[in-house]
Amino acid sequence: MTRLDLKCIHEPFGDAFYYGPERLSSRFENDEERRNASGFSNSSYKTVFDRIDREGAEGKRLFIKDIAHYLFPPAGAPSSIAPTLARKERGIGTRGYDPSAAPSEANGASHPYPYDTQPEPGNPTVIPNDMLKRFHFTFLIRHPRYSIPSFVRCTIPPLNKVTGFDDYMPSEAGYDELRRLFDYLQSTGQIGPRMATHNAHNQCGQGLNDRMENGHVDGVEICVVDADDLLDNPAGIIEAYCRSVGLTYDESMLKWDSQAHQTQAEEAFEKWKGFHEDAIGSCDLKPRLNKKKVKTKEEEDAEWTEKFGARGAKMIRETVDANVEDYEYLRRFALKA
Repeated sequence: MTRLDLKCIHEPFGDAFYYGPERLSSRFENDEERRNASGFSNSSYKTVFDRIDREGAEGKRLFIKDIAHYLFPPAGAPSSIAPTLARKERGIGTRGYDPSAAPSEANGASHPYPYDTQPEPGNPTVIPNDMLKRFHFTFLIRHPRYSIPSFVRCTIPPLNKVTGFDDYMPSEAGYDELRRLFDYLQSTGQIGPRMATHNAHNQCGQGLNDRMENGHVDGVEICVVDADDLLDNPAGIIEAYCRSVGLTYDESMLKWDSQAHQTQAEEAFEKWKGFHEDAIGSCDLKPRLNKKKVKTKEEEDAEWTEKFGARGAKMIRETVDANVEDYEYLRRFALKA
């Protein structure tokens, strides 16, 4: 976020997922006032792409941090393409996207999903594959034993008064959707088979410069970053990440201690108040002095019961256990420094 040669966009697809006429989440389904107050009640998946195009027109390479389940139908439902992105015939021999096709009942009582559109064979998302191909995908993962309690904390007092998320929904864990997106991109050749490594030459013996064109890698490497690895070795992991995506590493990326950097971060995180306060309150990324000790299940359950009560601890345990397999699957591909 501190790099002046990049333009960062923070979770733009959440606008359409939670608030807009094509929303997939039921979180604010019965709260029209909240959807309108968000400022994103008219945001469709098409308007999100329009924003990305506008930001990209500034000439800088875009870095978009987002959440995979924002692109998926709820509860594992069969997918179909978002109406404003669905192809519509426009005369003989021409086809284009229809920006006016968002469900008209979206701000009423009826949930807009399922869409009245056709699926793309094999595509588990609501985004057409030819639009997914515009992105250079990389993946950030974190063990659910850490991510789930962290999210739950944002949905109970006092933080829920800031975030506006008044209950935890296990469907928002997102590991299943992340794995399915990962597998789909592999199956279509949009990532892999090469895996990102810390070395300048990958497994095929091919140097990065041999595969570069306009700052992008031809044949995107599989690049998965585990948050624990990042926290244990920030410089090594970020340097390896930069190498994989075609950026020059600079150690200044690990610091954001100026007022300008703080203001930039606060503006980027403004939409999701309460979720990023720890990051906003920090000024650099240093290696942890001691690696995180893995607790026993009994120790975890006791800690969660103390913090969240017996009911909350039970929900966290069930959600963690339900998502460990998907995390461990993705962990097999994690970048090592």
